[in-house]
Amino acid sequence: MTDPLAEVDGLRVRVDGSTLVDGVSLAARPGRVTALVGPSGSGKTTIGRALLGEFPPGARIDGRIRTPGPGAVGYVPQHPAAVLNPARRAGALLRDIAAHRGGTRREIRDRVEHALRLAQLPDPETVLRRYPHQLSGGQQQRVVIAQALLLGARVIVADEPTTGQDPATRQGVVQALADVAGQGIALVLLSHDLDAVRQLAHDAVVLRAGRVVDRGPADRVLPAPSRPAFPAPRPAGSLPAGTRLAVRDLTARHRTAAGTVPVLHGVTVSVAPGECLAVAGRSGSGKTTLGRCLAGLHSSYDGAVLLDGTPLPRGLRDRNRRELATVQYVFQDPKAAFDEHRPVLGQVARTAVRLRGADRDAARAAAVRTLAELGLAEDLTLRRPGALSGGELQRAALARALLADPGVLVCDEITSGLDPATRDAILAHLAALRDRKGLSLVFITHDRAAADALADRAAVLDSGRLVMS
Repeated sequence: MTDPLAEVDGLRVRVDGSTLVDGVSLAARPGRVTALVGPSGSGKTTIGRALLGEFPPGARIDGRIRTPGPGAVGYVPQHPAAVLNPARRAGALLRDIAAHRGGTRREIRDRVEHALRLAQLPDPETVLRRYPHQLSGGQQQRVVIAQALLLGARVIVADEPTTGQDPATRQGVVQALADVAGQGIALVLLSHDLDAVRQLAHDAVVLRAGRVVDRGPADRVLPAPSRPAFPAPRPAGSLPAGTRLAVRDLTARHRTAAGTVPVLHGVTVSVAPGECLAVAGRSGSGKTTLGRCLAGLHSSYDGAVLLDGTPLPRGLRDRNRRELATVQYVFQDPKAAFDEHRPVLGQVARTAVRLRGADRDAARAAAVRTLAELGLAEDLTLRRPGALSGGELQRAALARALLADPGVLVCDEITSGLDPATRDAILAHLAALRDRKGLSLVFITHDRAAADALADRAAVLDSGRLVMS
């Protein structure tokens, strides 16, 4: 077997007296895919970022990490927008990286095009003209893979690269990563997507509570596929009546250097009290833009968004406290929605203070209770966001939205970073809120099975147009 390009030996990471990683060792070899699997909070991301020499604030580190040298380890994060410059278009960013190796304008363009082909990016000309916030999660993912390839990475850490993807895009990411490994690059794959791991990985390391509990060939150590324990679908004929939130003839636009570009075209949908509307479609079809319009996060549109028959102001700044509380949005990328310098518990509790006028003690108690219902213990949430896993932070983001006591909850791929058991528990929790409190859910997802179980109806988008409702 070839010598490792990168090694972790006896890694131990402790933060505020808690052990995030406890004595983990692994080797990343050229042309091979090593998968780290385990539930949210098992230490996967902490280990992956350790290969880049990055650790949570205040962490105490023991053990040894060896890599090929500065810049030789590329990172594809679970939430790729975090490593893309929001002020630079994707094309300008990639061309700047390609230019560091010198060469003519044609050679630079050829390098970018080659990286984009390997990253399996559809419609690259359109994507390269857009800013990161104008790209879907799947498009951002591919741009970051291309960025790592252009930087000359010999080892790539891919953190949940297939989460939040439609099936066709997901398969394209799997193929892109396989192509990357086929070039002799060592790939360290951190994932809850066991189907993708089975397709890609040569070796697997199984983690629980920061410790290795099994390791070996992926086809031997991975657990057998299990059937999801989704909430039972509602009986036929029991659908809620009325309309709580409605979208009328919505045409939304993104601003680009060439002017405004429409991304939604005349969309009309509605959701009733106690109803779940699934919003589906391929990456880049406009799902997230629709959700952001509902929540006042994207105001460049024609048409109307109505709450209980009354038009909502387009932007957050123009909505009053009741309107802000009633329509809450849970981001696909929860890390970007939290202040990295403040403990998570305080940020969750602040929602009840700011939007419901609760006193601080009552808000804190409600936050602790809601977080516990979502599987997050109080001592964990006293940490800052960087010390939580992606799945833990996703649950905290959901808790924060629920502290507003919303009437409408827009969920943007909120189960994509969760292990199967936690995902099933979150879906059951949402189903209970829908049934018990009449919460209206707009459930943006690529997970067809989850949508079938939770949703009463589906709105399917294709290239910004409603093709089924």
